Amino acid sequence: MNKNIKLAVAGAVLALTSQANAGIIIPAGDWTLDVNGNVNTYATWTKGKGSNTAASGGIAMPAQTHDDQTQSINTGLLPAWLGFTGTTRQNDVDVSFTISMQPNVSENAVAGDDVSPKWRQTFLTFGDKSWGSVKLGKDIGLFASEAILNDMTLLGVGGNSANSGAKTTLGGIGTGYIYAAWKGQATYSTPNFNGFQASVGITNPNQFDDTVAQSVYQDRFGLEGKASYSFSGDALNGKVWVSGLSYDVTHNTNGASFTASAADIGANVNAGNLGVTAYYYSGEGVGTTTLGSYSHSSGTKRDSDGGYAQLTYILPTKTKLGLAYGVSNLDRATSTDTTYVAKNERITVGLYHPLTKHLNLVAEYNDIESRVHNGTKGESQAGSLGAILFF
Repeated sequence: MNKNIKLAVAGAVLALTSQANAGIIIPAGDWTLDVNGNVNTYATWTKGKGSNTAASGGIAMPAQTHDDQTQSINTGLLPAWLGFTGTTRQNDVDVSFTISMQPNVSENAVAGDDVSPKWRQTFLTFGDKSWGSVKLGKDIGLFASEAILNDMTLLGVGGNSANSGAKTTLGGIGTGYIYAAWKGQATYSTPNFNGFQASVGITNPNQFDDTVAQSVYQDRFGLEGKASYSFSGDALNGKVWVSGLSYDVTHNTNGASFTASAADIGANVNAGNLGVTAYYYSGEGVGTTTLGSYSHSSGTKRDSDGGYAQLTYILPTKTKLGLAYGVSNLDRATSTDTTYVAKNERITVGLYHPLTKHLNLVAEYNDIESRVHNGTKGESQAGSLGAILFF
């Protein structure tokens, strides 16, 4: 992989994982403080067509009545980021803390968290390379985290919203994988055994999206786990991973209870300038796009699955060319359950050019189609231009 592109991707991974590296290093007594993050902005032009307004869970932007095109200036899939990580070693134990905030680029006059900085990381870790580490606090979830970290649209836009400034874009969320989200957790990770590492943790039970999950109640911790193997050689390098989750939920009205569970498998392999990523997930009662979104009908679970395939190549100009296809499927809970989305599909073509060591110029085209179980469908196409700077 080209060095500059690799640094940019490493920066994206850094912003979403627990250990800071290669930021602004400040010695402070017994501590070392790492200040790190990114700023990114994209101008996006989106055109919707077809019928998508009645598609509960549809990703494609509906056809607009006021204009045939919607324009926005916004952050991409990766929000703007400012993180602080402090590390020290005391009594033969590595100790660290991480606190970060994520402001948006476009501060439109809308209410709530949309215009306020989000706080997605607040956690501490302690451990040693001989026995592993423990994480306590809020950080990215274990299930599906590798899906988003290996998605090329992490440096760009992917699926996008019609509302400028309202939120970050979706990338491949809902069109290839379920959002890993940021979760209060207590997680143990094993030492790294020659490339193999595993993590298991309990999470806050308030992970289901109650707005669209038809009011389910959680009073038990969720369980998530992940195992991965990283390899590097003269010809090939990459990573293979599996992860899963399990949450018990109860319907507030009729008392119906069920276990929501999901598992995934993925791989990223690089040979010279060529990179290939393949990913697949399957779940019961977990819904689509976000965990719990359209997951059931009055306690009857909906099954879902999906994945994405991605091919990238570093051109002689050092520009990274990428092509990706992703799909997320949602089954019906009953025979009359026809108004929800059946399938969200995405095709992405992207160019990611390292103008400097830390600055990447990005151009993307995304075509998204949403199909409903009743046969209607919507489609939107979006082009975006922008840049992302890591520090």
